[in-house]
Amino acid sequence: MPNLIKTAASKASGLTRQTARYAGNAFDRVFRAASLVQAGQTPFETLHSDGLVSLRYYPPLGEDSIQLGDEVIAVERQTHRTPVVIIPPLAVNMLIYDLFPQRSLVRFLRAKGFEVYLIDWGVPGREHTHYNMHTYAAELLPAYLNRVREHSGEQELSLHGWSMGGMFTLFYSALSQDQHVRNAIVLGSPIDSHASGFMGWMYRRISGAAEVVRNRTGFRIHNVKPQWFHTPGWANTIGFKLTNPIGSVMGYWELIVRLGDREFVTNHATTSAFLDRMVAYPGGIIQDTVVRVWIDNQLSQGEIQIGDDVARLENVSANLLAVAGKEDTMVTPGAAKRVMDHVSSSDKTFRVIPGGHMGILAGSKAPKESWLEMAEWLAERSD
Repeated sequence: MPNLIKTAASKASGLTRQTARYAGNAFDRVFRAASLVQAGQTPFETLHSDGLVSLRYYPPLGEDSIQLGDEVIAVERQTHRTPVVIIPPLAVNMLIYDLFPQRSLVRFLRAKGFEVYLIDWGVPGREHTHYNMHTYAAELLPAYLNRVREHSGEQELSLHGWSMGGMFTLFYSALSQDQHVRNAIVLGSPIDSHASGFMGWMYRRISGAAEVVRNRTGFRIHNVKPQWFHTPGWANTIGFKLTNPIGSVMGYWELIVRLGDREFVTNHATTSAFLDRMVAYPGGIIQDTVVRVWIDNQLSQGEIQIGDDVARLENVSANLLAVAGKEDTMVTPGAAKRVMDHVSSSDKTFRVIPGGHMGILAGSKAPKESWLEMAEWLAERSD
């Protein structure tokens, strides 16, 4: 009888501890989520800001090694000559590039001996709603790349662009014909939007309807003031999650199931800090993207109108590494691979890796599936 009492007491005590752990994790996740977030821990210097856009520089790391997933890699002290400039897409916050200490792209590149710069596009407000593709690719980007060159003392640069950031990389290179862009890395960037699976099918249907409207009414989306297309950050968050609604719901269901796992709860809070804090799209960008990228699918023909100019991909001659995600529903491998048909680069490589649109940049598989290969590819072309 005493043993039964002791066993029951032990089980009750264990259940109490488990309940307390679940309750504590739930409380922290709901009310103290910021304390769980591991993102944004790599130190950087802000070299310049115009009040909206800023330029970051990540100085050399102080430690001798860093954790990369389950592995430890040594920090290289010898620096490659060609700096890497990260060109993000719009709508996202910069946490995605420094998501976890053991899964941080900026920390990894720095550890691999690269000078690392990042252009932070900031949080556009209504006063920036007229900003369009030309603003970013032909005005802001050239100015900030010049500041990188001034700070680094190097003319040749490597540009790294994910999603719309990859498009900005290509548009800048095509418009400027900058021969000092030595290397270009583009990930998940749509070149043939109509070939992008179900999304591409929708774009084709919209394109057909838009053509009918144009012919019968003369209406053009660019005739409307861009302020009407300004998209707030919360709408971009919802839109991004709707590209994979089942995955979004299952993520929260898994949180409930694994509420007792502190590490999982911390990882969920960190990822959510990125996903739930997306920022606004200026209306001009929406107009250009909807019409020229989605409806007219201009890039599939190797060129696109940027303001009054035309960016021709045949003018891109930098060494090119293009990456697509096998499970990416926003930009399928078929939509991304067409870049290989249009650029003039003699050194160009196309890779398909596991992951969705976000996963190819910062997913749990990204370090082993693409970062290590990317660093090796860059190292061979950066000295």
